[in-house]
Amino acid sequence: MSDKFKVLYYVNQFFGQVGGEDKADMKPVFKEGVVGPSLGFNENIKDIGEVVGTIICGDNYFNEHKEDALEDILNIIKKVSPDIFIAGPAFNAGRYGMACGEISKTVVKNLNIPAITGMYIENPGIESCKDKVIIASTKDSAAGMRKAISSMANLAKKILKKEELDFPEVDEYIPQGKRKTIIVEKRGSERAIDMLLNRLNNKDFKTELPMPVFDTVEIAKAIKDLSKATIALVTTGGIVPRGNPDKIQSASARKWGKYDVSDLKKLGEGYYTIHGGYDPVYANANPNRVIPLDILKKYEDKGIIGKVYDYFYTTTGTGTSVGNALKFGKEIGKELKEAGVDGVILTST
Repeated sequence: MSDKFKVLYYVNQFFGQVGGEDKADMKPVFKEGVVGPSLGFNENIKDIGEVVGTIICGDNYFNEHKEDALEDILNIIKKVSPDIFIAGPAFNAGRYGMACGEISKTVVKNLNIPAITGMYIENPGIESCKDKVIIASTKDSAAGMRKAISSMANLAKKILKKEELDFPEVDEYIPQGKRKTIIVEKRGSERAIDMLLNRLNNKDFKTELPMPVFDTVEIAKAIKDLSKATIALVTTGGIVPRGNPDKIQSASARKWGKYDVSDLKKLGEGYYTIHGGYDPVYANANPNRVIPLDILKKYEDKGIIGKVYDYFYTTTGTGTSVGNALKFGKEIGKELKEAGVDGVILTST
């Protein structure tokens, strides 16, 4: 019987070496020993710990069947009874990040087992778990795997040895929004004056209370005459034709779709939502609740607006990375502008 700490690892179907999108619907499975990234992690932690097993689950399955997936995964974890749980790293993969975050948070909350994962700063999974889970800061792609595994292993060693973590910038993890009282050489007033003097003299300084930076969008000019305006419909609510012909992802979208509704007065049974982040019952019963084509067509008939644009655009917002959201917005906006559209109704969920 090994006296080393037991580590249980989690990866998705890709890093679990099962397959790509064709295996994204696989249910959780447990494999003894190391698989994929857990091999490197095991090597980094071998002086005090050992990866005893790896859980593999498809990204789509977890995000579309979260409760069932969590139940299965927690049952595996209870049987293995590890000293620490490791997930990822997920880098900037939204679906993978959401899974790593949700599982790790649940492990900490329900089983009182420490958990570590790794993500890029823009991964949407961060917000779901950063208050309970230590998240190693990684690059945005698997090109940074070696560094990510090393950072996660170093954090795990500290936690297992019950050593206090240093500041996030020192131990390379995402800030958790926690403030601690520490003893320093100078009192607050002196530190504030030092920062002010450095700023006035164009010298480097670092605030002790960093503020979030939000993107700003210039407000568009008002439409002068709606009765002559062409209005388009865009949604992040995941409304698509039956069968989802463009295979838009139900979460962490990597694409958008464009569909012709020029001959329709409303959306009927041929449309439904593939969005994985809200109850689809009411949207499926009447997709016009998300894409209000029926109302806009009536406004067109009454002359309240000039025309409903021939196409509507759609994607899913849940878990979609900031980078992809910006990309989608620019691409769709470019098309609408070139088509002479005057205004857009953008609906969410």
